[in-house]
Amino acid sequence: MVASVESVAERAGVSVSTVSRALRSVPGVSTATRKRVQKAADELGYSASPAASRLATGRTMTVGIVVPVLAKWFFGKVIGEATHTLREAGFDVLLYELATAGQRQRFFGTVHLHGRTDGVIIMALQPSREELESLASQGQAVALLGAQAQGAGSVSVDNVGAGRAAVRHLLNLGHEQIAFIGIRDEEGSNLGGVPPLERLVGYREALAEAGLTLDVALEQFDENSVAGGAAAMSRLLVAGRAPTAAFVASDEMAFGVLKVLRQAGLEVPRDFSVVGFDNHELCDVVGLTTMDHEVAEQGQDVARILLEVMHGGQAANLARPARLVVRETTAPPRALRTTLTAPDSQYSAGHPGKL
Repeated sequence: MVASVESVAERAGVSVSTVSRALRSVPGVSTATRKRVQKAADELGYSASPAASRLATGRTMTVGIVVPVLAKWFFGKVIGEATHTLREAGFDVLLYELATAGQRQRFFGTVHLHGRTDGVIIMALQPSREELESLASQGQAVALLGAQAQGAGSVSVDNVGAGRAAVRHLLNLGHEQIAFIGIRDEEGSNLGGVPPLERLVGYREALAEAGLTLDVALEQFDENSVAGGAAAMSRLLVAGRAPTAAFVASDEMAFGVLKVLRQAGLEVPRDFSVVGFDNHELCDVVGLTTMDHEVAEQGQDVARILLEVMHGGQAANLARPARLVVRETTAPPRALRTTLTAPDSQYSAGHPGKL
């Protein structure tokens, strides 16, 4: 016999409406009551009918997630975490990839989401005012990841501060010829847009703080991929004044940088230091020093912000810091290290003054 919502309410000692709100994660139900209702539902084998929920609330119980490209580790990670959080709250997910300007224009230029979704999460795309108005006209709540807009909830990272921290680490090691390998903007996407450019700003600010002259020849941009990082590093190696270190705007590009350095016969970090960005799950494998901006937590946060907006709450704007994770790809430049460790009449082996 199929359990009824009335039997769940009776066992949990609450009203039928409270059962409905608790199982749909609607605000206004305490954590203790929500757990008691869920326990009663599990014991009775009760499962709310999605169709009934939609009829009762007038909602689709579905959320759209929009990304510029699906085939990237970063997006896979944040989509996975956001989807898990949304499904725990009873929502299904529809994915939309807007890889080109044409796809983006068609998506926002038509009544695409009305009646399909209750809200939308937009990742790494900066929506225009007209695009946001289009979503609002379709009754969509909006949360952004990697962008900000008036009236929309958002999750962002202090990319300028992260860029400064990455370059300061290299400066503190003694590097002065530091390259920046950035993400080239692709048509229709924001992959090379605001966040990566903010990392460039942080790079330049750190050099200025150290009193170093900016050399734009040390700034190289390419596609956000292993191949793109490899191509950018290859160009730097044939430049007139080769750097001793590089801050790379994504770990995927940094993997390409490491590949080219190895092929050129350069050892990392003996001959060259590298700092990446993202804390990709393979960073531990290759020992890459990188900036960790809590990718998984960003996916959870943006989903929670959207749920709050869909339930009538305020559109929160959350800023996450990034932290330096030091591994095995950074060390003092070779010339400085040789000078510091060379035999010297003043500093003999074991002398307390020797670095």
